[in-house]
Amino acid sequence: MRKWTISATSALAAVLLLLVVAPSHAGWFSSPDEKRQKIDVNARYGLERLLNDNDKAKRLFENSYGYAVFDATKIAVGITGGGGSGVAVERGNAKRTYMKMGTGGVGLSLGGQAYKLVFLFEDDGTFFDFVINGWDASTQANAVLLRSGANAGASFTNGMAIYQLTDAGLMMSADISGTRYWRNTKLNRQPEEESTKTADVQ
Repeated sequence: MRKWTISATSALAAVLLLLVVAPSHAGWFSSPDEKRQKIDVNARYGLERLLNDNDKAKRLFENSYGYAVFDATKIAVGITGGGGSGVAVERGNAKRTYMKMGTGGVGLSLGGQAYKLVFLFEDDGTFFDFVINGWDASTQANAVLLRSGANAGASFTNGMAIYQLTDAGLMMSADISGTRYWRNTKLNRQPEEESTKTADVQ
């Protein structure tokens, strides 16, 4: 008979992974409208915080086609895991596309961090490619990641600039490589689709 053992590290990893998953699913019983409203509030706060703190980012924003803001959580205990949600917005018409993000891998670090990511898109092509096709952040993605601060750079790289907003945590900075972003199918349903689905369930 095979014996299964759980090490202290594995148990800690499981607990921390649960802490990552639980906040992102805290709205399981919320309506789609409530979820969208919460994401919108968090996005507005993140964008305002960035633009108020960073004049260079503000200039980039004024020349951007659109932006996206994500609330993310990431942990690492030998293995890494993380996730979050956000919204991408076209500046010209305020049209919103709700999105998800997720990451996972193997590492040697230990800790956890909650942070916001603000994407600024230089043109419509870059914006719609991100929204429609999603985005897998490569190992070079961190070159686009600009820390929120007085000395942060102010230029687009491959059509985008990404800012990380974080409080002090066990991780000194977030690594966005290996993170995937995709459309949130449920939250992008039209109101009539949601009403139809509810009626079918009843």
